[in-house]
Amino acid sequence: MGLRLVEAPEPQDDTALIAACIAGDVAAQRTLFRREYARVNATVYRIVGSPRDADDLVQETFIAVFRGLSRFRGDSKLTTWIDRIAVRVVFHHLRGRKATVPLDLVGDLDAGGGRVDDQTHAREGLRRLYDVLAELSPDSRMAFSLFAIDGRSIAEVAELTQTSLVAAKCRIWRARREVMKRAKDDVLLAELVKEGET
Repeated sequence: MGLRLVEAPEPQDDTALIAACIAGDVAAQRTLFRREYARVNATVYRIVGSPRDADDLVQETFIAVFRGLSRFRGDSKLTTWIDRIAVRVVFHHLRGRKATVPLDLVGDLDAGGGRVDDQTHAREGLRRLYDVLAELSPDSRMAFSLFAIDGRSIAEVAELTQTSLVAAKCRIWRARREVMKRAKDDVLLAELVKEGET
């Protein structure tokens, strides 16, 4: 009779999973990473708009999660705590970056009279939106992205950015005002913003 390797059962609740991760159980760490990766990656990507940056920031987030897991007090859900870490990592990243290509240097894709397919059209609209967001303060960009792009409620934005409801609303409002101002002069951006409102 041969020997079979039997994997340890995965912890069923967050408390057991956290304890196993802290104890250095690689399988538990892998379980936590797999369980939370898609949500964290989606949130980070929606804020930064760059797959390369998102990959790096998700990796930084999980490094911080595993380093700080022993300090998790359970005052909030584990997913909320992880999201806060992701938001903090992205915030520090945004504070260190400069704005990308200004919109006024970008011509219309279809200026030559050719027809642009819908996917390219949408991708260019998103690129222009992220160009506008890159010029906002990190606080406003974070709040707007979490609310308008990631679909979080204002209460969730306030919780994740650790601010008051009023501060979250003001940051979202400021960012929305800037996006709308820029959309007045950019047909493609205006179409994207209009689609987002429906």
